[in-house]
Amino acid sequence: MMKFAIFSATIGATAAFAPTSSYSATKSTLYSTPTEEVTIPSVTEESDTSDIPADIPQPASAVIKPINGWVPDESLPCYGLPGAVAPTGYFDPLGFAQSGITLNEIKRNREAEVMHGRVAMIACLGYIVGEQFPSPFGITGPANDQLQQMPAIPFVMLSSTIAAVEIRRASIGWKEPDFGDWSKTLWKLRDNYYPGDVGFDPLGLKPTDARDFANMQTKELQNGRLAMIGWAGMCAQELCNHRTIMDTIEFYQKVYAGVNPYESCGDGIIC
Repeated sequence: MMKFAIFSATIGATAAFAPTSSYSATKSTLYSTPTEEVTIPSVTEESDTSDIPADIPQPASAVIKPINGWVPDESLPCYGLPGAVAPTGYFDPLGFAQSGITLNEIKRNREAEVMHGRVAMIACLGYIVGEQFPSPFGITGPANDQLQQMPAIPFVMLSSTIAAVEIRRASIGWKEPDFGDWSKTLWKLRDNYYPGDVGFDPLGLKPTDARDFANMQTKELQNGRLAMIGWAGMCAQELCNHRTIMDTIEFYQKVYAGVNPYESCGDGIIC
């Protein structure tokens, strides 16, 4: 009996080293409800493609075309978009471009940053120019108080122009809405659209070289970021003292020169 047991164990052990013609793995897992047994088919180490006819096209690997010289790279911060400069370098304390953010969200955030920067640069210039030069509609005072002074017709024309520009930008960079399944196209930018590049370059300043384009894009971003901070400061200042920018500069010049800035104000007049 003992010899039979030893003989059986020997046969079982040596069978493990014997070659097999096929292999199948069976996976079963315990669940709270009955499940069927799943069989995983055998997988060979090397795929034999010699039997595939030559006239059958083989799947090609996806090729990402560069956009203005930029090729999205998931391994790089912000997918490799320009905009990082010394001394801060790549600066993202709130995690808008953290790992896991999709390429579409990165492009959408950059689109918002570029456009808000451009509007802020125009606004900073508009605050200074609009307050110092007379308006054809008799608009005066701080820039914060000028919009409500516009007559109805010029206000409608201004609003219509802004709406037309925004609709045009949306048609260039954003995918058409799919009303059958809105989740497919909502907030989605076109794959071949570079954030902020709406094709408006009347002076021909857009570089054709990829490196030069990235440098100019970085300059625009930095000036736009500074303009957003500057505009926010001017807007807050005028909300606090209701003075124009130049009046505020003149006011503090008198303060630092030891002159009473209120000596020219009459009784009961806020100046």
